[in-house]
Amino acid sequence: MCFDLDSSPPVPHIHGGSVHHHDLVLTADDGNEFAAFSAASGGDIGIIVLPDVRGLFRFYEELALRFAEHGFDAIAVDYFGRTAGIRKRDADWDFWPEVEAMTISGLELDVAAAITHLRSQNPSKPVFIVGFCLGGSNAWHMAAADLGIAGAVGFYGHPNRAGFPPGAPPVITRVTDFSCPILALQGGDDPGIPVEADNEFREALRSAGRTDEVIVYNGAPHSFFDRKYAEFADASHDAWQRILTFIEANV
Repeated sequence: MCFDLDSSPPVPHIHGGSVHHHDLVLTADDGNEFAAFSAASGGDIGIIVLPDVRGLFRFYEELALRFAEHGFDAIAVDYFGRTAGIRKRDADWDFWPEVEAMTISGLELDVAAAITHLRSQNPSKPVFIVGFCLGGSNAWHMAAADLGIAGAVGFYGHPNRAGFPPGAPPVITRVTDFSCPILALQGGDDPGIPVEADNEFREALRSAGRTDEVIVYNGAPHSFFDRKYAEFADASHDAWQRILTFIEANV
């Protein structure tokens, strides 16, 4: 699990902006209904937030709000509509069976529905994906899914683990299929993702002739992007600024 349930994104609040937020239910093309959280400012750029293995929780709703305060329209989505429905979940819910029931094709359909929602008023609105842990590698998978996104940012995604979600190949094998720029923001002291894996990802991107960045924050653990990790505030600030710069460069 990436975050404690009382964790918050280490992104400053911007007070005084006009942000509208609400829970919503989206419907994918296969009829799947899934929970999402919308935070909108009427901006010209859309953001889809992909959570960690627990699905949609407060941390990601808060992050959507921070994106909206910075002028973006954001949607944080849940993964588990097909198997767990759209209900709110308790802190101790058993998410692993739902993760094991995920499919990469179902994820693509759900992300496509979120893109359609963000583009309901502007079909040409640029949409970026920002994901964490499972959502980090999922963001990169969506870069290879021909969904018309403008860019994909992954925090602590595993670049060369197969079957996460089930049926998915390692992201590192899909770099030649990426249809948009990607950005990787990794912890240098992540026990689940060795720095060697990050280096292999960087080299695979370079070998494919891409200029994507794989940023490794020395000493930072998995899920360092958390207000609780005050000792990694500089890394979090740098990561946030890199996201904003990445979006600006790829609109």
